[in-house]
Amino acid sequence: MKQMMALALTGALVFAAGSAAADEGMWTLDHLPVAQMQQHYGFTPSQSWIDLVQHAAVRLAEGCSGSFVSADGLVMTNHHCANSCLSQLSAKGKNYMSDGFSVQKQEDEPKCPDVELNQLDSMTDVTAQVSAATAGKSGADRIKAERAVSSKLEQSCIAGDAKTWRCDVVMLYHGGRYALYKYRRYQDVRLVFAPEQSVAFFGGDPDNFNFPRYDLDVTFFRAYLDGKPAKTPQFLKFNPQGPKAGDMTFVVGNPGSTQRDTPWTQLSAMRNYTLTPSFGYLSELRGVLWQYTRGGSQQAKEAQDLLFGLDNSLKVFSGWLDTLSDADFAQRKQQQDASLRDWIAADPARKATYGDPWAELQQAQQRGKELQGRYSMIQGGRGFGVGTQLFDNARTLVRGAAERAKPDGERLPAYRNAMEKMRQRLGADDAFVHQVLGKQSPDQLAQALVSGTKLADPAVRKQLWDGGAKAIAASTDPMIVFARQIEPQAAAVRKQYEAEVQAPTSKADEAIARARFERDGTANYPDATFTLRLSYGKVAGWNEDGKPVPPFTDFNGLYARATGADPFKLPDSWVQAKSSLNLTTPMNFVTDNDIIGGNSGSPVIDREGRAVGLIFDGNIHSIGGDFTYDSSNNRAVAVDTAALVEAVRKVYKLPLLADELINGHR
Repeated sequence: MKQMMALALTGALVFAAGSAAADEGMWTLDHLPVAQMQQHYGFTPSQSWIDLVQHAAVRLAEGCSGSFVSADGLVMTNHHCANSCLSQLSAKGKNYMSDGFSVQKQEDEPKCPDVELNQLDSMTDVTAQVSAATAGKSGADRIKAERAVSSKLEQSCIAGDAKTWRCDVVMLYHGGRYALYKYRRYQDVRLVFAPEQSVAFFGGDPDNFNFPRYDLDVTFFRAYLDGKPAKTPQFLKFNPQGPKAGDMTFVVGNPGSTQRDTPWTQLSAMRNYTLTPSFGYLSELRGVLWQYTRGGSQQAKEAQDLLFGLDNSLKVFSGWLDTLSDADFAQRKQQQDASLRDWIAADPARKATYGDPWAELQQAQQRGKELQGRYSMIQGGRGFGVGTQLFDNARTLVRGAAERAKPDGERLPAYRNAMEKMRQRLGADDAFVHQVLGKQSPDQLAQALVSGTKLADPAVRKQLWDGGAKAIAASTDPMIVFARQIEPQAAAVRKQYEAEVQAPTSKADEAIARARFERDGTANYPDATFTLRLSYGKVAGWNEDGKPVPPFTDFNGLYARATGADPFKLPDSWVQAKSSLNLTTPMNFVTDNDIIGGNSGSPVIDREGRAVGLIFDGNIHSIGGDFTYDSSNNRAVAVDTAALVEAVRKVYKLPLLADELINGHR
């Protein structure tokens, strides 16, 4: 394996040729497809350009991307990536989620309780260390060895300064190589600006995953160090004109997870044993919630966020199932697997090295099918209403107390209707079902748990967390008692699933990945892992049902689309500002950049390294991008920087913020 070096030290490995299709790929910054970029666009990124975009990009620890856009720590991301901060800062009588937030003076910027930013400092190849630690091991021993070596490498990297640094061992190419990512942590992050939700998510669910779009899905944070705005000399200057049709564009961010190199054996098992039953489960849950909303305005408000999340998830699952059920896609995947399998079999040495990992995969997936029901209901929490705040809090507290008592290398990485589903799935005579329900019905148990718990009070949760294992063991809160009761079974089924499904799958995956890596090297990009990647492409629309979809929308279209009723109701600030706006200002645009979930909040960058847009969504065709990329219709959807500057200055009347965006400093 070639040594991965910190990007600031060398660009020697950057200029690798790529073999992926035009404009396809989420590339690590040390192996960019420079030959393709030059061939298709006449552009070769310099080392200083790469260094700029690496250090200007940030990752939100909760699961989004962002970027520094001034030398004074100003960070741009999406409105929906700031939901927790906006909710937590909303005091009595205030609702920053719906009403928006802004300050005129920097000293008034409030701290977000839970937002953390990670800035990538370096990447180091640790394949040899991980391979040595896991060599010859299988099952639970392999899982234990992986966690131990990762912990050792990460703790050494942090060097006792966990406040400043975060280090993660990251699997790339499905185990073809491993890298140690070192991040600079910013834990004092303050809110600067957020628009009203009705314009940040204009069009709601009907427009979600669609285009044309008219959203101002943006939030500005500021990173602080030692109580002062952080000095961030490497940032993306704003291009207030935005891009033009056909312009080359780059997206730098942290795509969450893709499965493009996953063998068909796993993908078909995922479709049959995970996605299909999950789609049914979510559909039923949505029906229950919809019925609940019929009870009145209060019930509708309570269910709103969860209902939207379910609608969004159902669209995603539907897109995934469509892709995985497509016969042509299945055939291509099977052909790719067969080609690599033949390549291994053609050489005795390769056959001796790699064996037949596809046979091992098949066995592991069959075992996964047998364990999936118990795993999802007990360990996954689906049988107890996972996603409902009270149970999630209880499980987090109980597991957290147990995990914190373990050495770091051994820790885990990372109601009524639900319990009725558990009883249906596992059977009324199942011993675990009897243990959980006793003589009560799911409805009776849920009522007792919810009415008796005090976990809705943050002070109670904090007291239990600070008290650790002793406080958890002594607690008589019914939700804690309930979570404490089921955790041993959950831990047992988790360990069984890890040893009999995950570990052999990981081992077989790694053998396949190493063979592919030996054959192809870094000519292709690794699957996404919520680590920094760069994709390149251009501003371009597409054809839908034989009709062209133009790549831009503007303020004129926003006002024409507004109806005065949700989800097409504009906030008063926009209604009042209409006469002062240049209505031809571009608002949203699409590019053929290759993105996926986790890229929310990623900047769109031009050849000069300037910000020209802000990713906030993909079109409906991009949902299948977890498994494949189609340049003809996969599109990324972004807010235009021209719209951001115009709105900040004229709608929200924040001249200092607008000037900071244009000038790059306060």
